[in-house]
Parts: sequence; structure tokens; C-alpha cells
Amino acid sequence: MESGEIQAPFFPAFVLYFQHEKNYNNFMRLSQLLEFENIIVQCHNNPDADALASGYAVVKYLKSKGKNVRFIYGGNFEISKSNLKLMVSDLSIKVHYVRYQEQLNELLNIEKDILPDVIVTVDSQYGEGNIQKFEAKNIAIIDHHQVSRVLPELSEVRSYQASCATVVWDMLRQEEFPVNDDILLATALYYGLMTDSNNFSEVHHPLDMDMRDELKYSVSIITKFKNSNISQDELRIAGIALLGSEYYRDYHYTIVKTDPCDPNVLGIISDMLLEVEDVDCCLVYSIHEGGIKISVRSCVREVKADELAKFICNGVGDGGGHRVKAGGSIRRALLELQEMDYAAPTIQQFFRSRMHSYFRNTEIIYADSYKADTSSMQSYRKKRIKVGYVKATDVVPAGTRSIIRTLEGDVDMPVTDDTVIAIGIQGEIYPMKWDDFIKKYEPTSEPYNYPGEYAPTIKAVETGDSENLLPFAHSCISLGTGEIYAKEIKIRTKVFTRWDPDSYYLGKPGDFMAVSKTDTSDVYIIERDIFSKTYEIIE
Repeated sequence: MESGEIQAPFFPAFVLYFQHEKNYNNFMRLSQLLEFENIIVQCHNNPDADALASGYAVVKYLKSKGKNVRFIYGGNFEISKSNLKLMVSDLSIKVHYVRYQEQLNELLNIEKDILPDVIVTVDSQYGEGNIQKFEAKNIAIIDHHQVSRVLPELSEVRSYQASCATVVWDMLRQEEFPVNDDILLATALYYGLMTDSNNFSEVHHPLDMDMRDELKYSVSIITKFKNSNISQDELRIAGIALLGSEYYRDYHYTIVKTDPCDPNVLGIISDMLLEVEDVDCCLVYSIHEGGIKISVRSCVREVKADELAKFICNGVGDGGGHRVKAGGSIRRALLELQEMDYAAPTIQQFFRSRMHSYFRNTEIIYADSYKADTSSMQSYRKKRIKVGYVKATDVVPAGTRSIIRTLEGDVDMPVTDDTVIAIGIQGEIYPMKWDDFIKKYEPTSEPYNYPGEYAPTIKAVETGDSENLLPFAHSCISLGTGEIYAKEIKIRTKVFTRWDPDSYYLGKPGDFMAVSKTDTSDVYIIERDIFSKTYEIIE
């Protein structure tokens, strides 16, 4: 480097992903596309159901506004999978297979030397290797994959969503577009999320859950698509994969590698494995050019599939889902940043190591039988801090079986006359009885400001009706009367609490295990950030 020259800093790929999404995410609205007249909506080559649903929805919106718009895909192959061909025909999706630039002009019925006003790529990003490049005056991007390049100004990329269909659905909601008035559109969006999330097993963000629950789709059409989901080749792939399974007797789990296939096939193999004697958990994966898809299953309370999937993908991808079914993806670029050879034997050893570490380096505590050694723990008291609360009966009637939806997941809650929903300093939810609430908190008349990212909702299970909790929220002050013993945990710790013996609370190294001074069977986990803000040491 020459004297006086400033060298550009090196940022790993995952830093670039974060920066791009931070700069551009939630920037674009569908109504911004209305400034253009001749519009191409393009999905990636070899489109899947999510790509078709997303493009279909964007086209529906633009056509409703009188725009000249066509939906296309490129690449070397036309749609051939039976479920996708059914989707196109049964949902009346007009999508065109295009190989050459001049075909865009023919579809739009514009002069040959005129470029389309804009190309809107959905479920993909313009310039990436999985989408054929065509020219236009402007580019817009709607996607849910990780960002690997600088995005155009018109971009809406949310990598935390399970499907691009969810992103488009939320954008349609912003425009007050009546999605549920069109059952074919609602069915397309539902099927897009279903297939991209491995039959919803990888759904963990509340917005994905909201779309799944709110769409009024055709059950009969979805059933028809499901029954045409696996080809003979995919059936062969599943059979060969099962023959090569690795079983680990000490912890009762199985690892299976498959040839490249549709993610739904991974889920089918996973479901079959749980039917096998002595298999409590399983990991099924397939290696693709740009990354690895995984499917995870668990049938025991000591392992939540979504938590295991997140552990496997930590630092190299994304994982999530439900307690029993989950999945995820690992990005090749992030593996290679760790100087890993992207080859089958190395990848196999990576999964063996992650699974072994997960099971070997975890402590499990059952609070109802646990004898805490408080002599090695420090005493703390709760600080006086302002938080929030909602009287549940202000929102739904007593006797309602309800689900509270938060960014951390769904919480089942039967509502009684004295049910209170406390809202913590980071938006976390704590259902409790009124008598317990007034021992710990003092209601105030000050307005409540919610600190979280996603506004929690409460849904009545029987009717499916949802209500935002925040309009019913009030402020309160924690009294600082609660005293606990606590210690920082050194390894991953799962605590089955006294009030929820069927599900554990996970503590990671650096978090705190707490024991109530008034009841030593009341053992629970407090996240490090929350602990430092809510508790103070007793000298």
C-alpha cells in the first residue's frame, strides 16, 4: 500500500448481509411501483411455489391499478414438477417462460427498441446466478433471502421471513389490498409459505404465523397440491437416503444425507425416521450448490426441534420452526469463511460435530425434583423499573382458550377473571394471576410505550379472532420486592419449570439460573441482558 493511501476495511460476508438489510429493509412499498407503466415481474429460474405465489400476487396488485404487467421466468428449463403445473393451472397463474430480451417487448406489446420501465424480481435478487438477467430502465427487488450485493433503491428484503409470499402479503396489507376476497390468491400465498417452510415446520417469525392463520384459502386445492408433491425420482432419493442413515445410540438420534431434492422431501424422510424404534431426534440434510438445506425432528420433551435447528445453523445460516418439526439452511459462503472445504465428507463431519456437541454439552434441570445448592449462588433483588401489563379480560372474555403471539413464539393461555399479561422490558410476555401481579408490580397512570419489535397479539383458539394487546396495555412499576438466588451458567442449560413441566426454558452460557428465595423449587432462566437490567446484587 502506498504511503497516504487509505485501505478499505475488510468486512466478512455476514456483516455485509446485515448492513444491506439495515439500510434497505422496509424501504419499499408496492404503491411505489405505480409510477411505472410497462412492468415485468420476474421470479428465479426453475421457479418453486413460493416464487410463483409471490409473482402472482404482485401482478394481481399491479393489474388492479391498471398497469401493463407480465409475469416471467427464464433459465434452461420450463416448469415440470406436477404440483407446480397444477398450481399454475388451478390458480390461473399466467406466467411466461422467456429466453430472450425481445420476448419481453412482445409480451408487453411495446416497441422493440424500448426497455420495460421496471423489472421487479421476486423471491430472488437481480444479478444473482439463479435468475436470468434481462434489461430494464429500473430494477426493484422483493425477496426473503440473504443479501449479498448492494441493492437498488426500490428493494424490500426480509431474510427473517420463511417465504417471499409472506413479504408480499404484508406489503399488500400495507396497501389495504383485499387478499382474502380472492380465494385463488390467498391459496397461492398459503401454498408458497407452506412449501418454502417445509409444511410450516420452519415457521418461527410471528408474521409468517399471522399469514398462515389469516389467509382464507381453498382446503381442497391445497390437498390436491399436496397429493402431487413427490415425483418418482424423489421417492427413489428418499429410499436411498434412508438406507445410509447413521444412528447414535447414546443419545437416540439419527443423521441422514440425501441427494439434492425439494426441501419437502427432507421433511418426509424426517417424519419417517421418527417412526423408527429408539429414534428420538433426527437431522436430514441435502447439499446444494449455494448451501445446505436441513430438516430436524424431535419426539421428546428434552429436545425442541426449532432450538436444535438454530444450534446446528448458528453462525453459518438460519434455523427455526416448531417444537416437533423444524428446519433451516446453511450458506456455503459462511461455511467457507470458516475455511471449511465444501465437500460431502467435511460437511458430514460438521453435522456430526454439531449434533454431538448439542447433546453432550447440555445440562437438564427438572425443577420439581431439583435441589439447588444456593450456597454457591449470589443474592439479588429486583429493581424498580417501569414495564407494562394487560388485563386479559379487557381483550377476550373469561373462559376463552387463547394464544398470545410474540416475537419469541406462541404462548398458550386459558383466560380467567384474574389473568394478567405482564410485558417485560424487552417486550417479553409473562402471564400470571392478579394476586401474584400486585405482589410484584404497582399499576400507574402513565402511558405505556412498548419496547419490542413485533406487537403481541392474543387469538381466541375457537374463533380464530386476533386482537392487538397494545391498545389495552397499561404501565406499572416493579416493586423491587422479589429476591432470588442466581448464578451465571457456564454451559447450555434446559430448565423444566414447576409451572410448565412439559417445556423447557433454554439458558445459554452467560445467562443466569435463578431460584426464588421463598420457594427453592421455583427455578428458572433469565437472559443475561434482561438480568442486568432488572436485578441488582444484595451486598
